[in-house]
Amino acid sequence: MDLYKKIDLYKSSIDKLRPFEGELLIELKAYYRIGFTWSSNALEGNTLTESETKVLLEDGLTVGGKPLKDTFEVLGHAKAYDFMFALLRNRRITETDVLTMHQMFYREIDTKAAGQYRTRPVIVTGSKYAVCKPERIQTEMNQLIKWTDKGRHKSHPIKFAAQLHKRFVFIHPFIDGNGRIARLLMNTALIQDGYMLAIIPPVLRHEYISLLKKAHLDDQPFMDFIAERVMESQKEIMRILHIPFPYL
Repeated sequence: MDLYKKIDLYKSSIDKLRPFEGELLIELKAYYRIGFTWSSNALEGNTLTESETKVLLEDGLTVGGKPLKDTFEVLGHAKAYDFMFALLRNRRITETDVLTMHQMFYREIDTKAAGQYRTRPVIVTGSKYAVCKPERIQTEMNQLIKWTDKGRHKSHPIKFAAQLHKRFVFIHPFIDGNGRIARLLMNTALIQDGYMLAIIPPVLRHEYISLLKKAHLDDQPFMDFIAERVMESQKEIMRILHIPFPYL
């Protein structure tokens, strides 16, 4: 069976329990808040473990000997994650949303750069492709936001979300935090369309980065990779909530 048809079949089974409300919604958001925050930060070199991330977010206890920046990244990402759910029913992503996410994530790390497009060139280590020049960022971001309004209805929601991730990263509008914001935006699009989160564990970092690089020429493998991550989240939530798996 086609990967996307299989995912939509799983989605139909999950949808029978919707809308998620009350304590169940709170518990689901809290469950993924830790895992998603940890994995997204770990992909970028953050040294806090998943259990340390849990203690920091749930108990407010910092970890001795770990860089202060790593702590701020966890706290900032969690704030941006909470904001992501505030956009759940909009089915739109605006430039203000993008800037707000980065401002929340980066504020304690660099107040002046938080929520502001970069003003100097950057080189992405390990990539032979140049990212957007500073003077082109505003124009490229304007075009990206216009595309999100028009392109959303032209492809499968998961393909759209993966495309949004790819296009944003290729612009690379911020001085730091672009990967994390890209994953937040991608998952915003996914939950707005009723899909589960695409969480990329650090063990898949090499494959993830490799497919993202290849997406300059062929983005289908990257979209399929994201789709597989959504499907894994679907399977996980179906096991947790005792939802019967459909006959495939």
